[in-house]
Amino acid sequence: EDPQRKLVLLNYLNGNYTNYMEGRTRFHKLNFSLEILNTSRQDRQLYEYVVSKGSEEKVWQIRLEVYEPVSNPSIEILSWAPANGSCTITLNCTAERGDHISYSWDNWDTSTPRLCSRNGSLLHLSYPLQNTRIACSCTASNPVSSQVTTFNSSECSYEQ
Repeated sequence: EDPQRKLVLLNYLNGNYTNYMEGRTRFHKLNFSLEILNTSRQDRQLYEYVVSKGSEEKVWQIRLEVYEPVSNPSIEILSWAPANGSCTITLNCTAERGDHISYSWDNWDTSTPRLCSRNGSLLHLSYPLQNTRIACSCTASNPVSSQVTTFNSSECSYEQ
């Protein structure tokens, strides 16, 4: 069988420690925390924290997740059509960068209650042509950041 291999970042014994990743990690003796400096996606993995006392060993496993912050989202008009006194528009909100992005839509102001409230990147809007202004905000978010972009429609036209 192949032996299990682990990379040891730090060893602490009787008040002294050896940091095997000097320059990449910083050990805080006051609270026994280990800080990974300049975290990147490559640091996303399972880590173990091992405490040995005599013949007893306690092992904690910690999964580190690393997320790229979300970039400013953009809103694209996928379709639009005036019909029977109303305007129907389909919008798509996307962010170029970021990990595990979720999208939600909401009203930018209170003039159009609940018209824009949806989850997901797509928003299908249908509103009366007499509405002179529709403002819907798209929020792109992940566990470490969020960005908002607003769509403003003053008339039922593709040239927004």
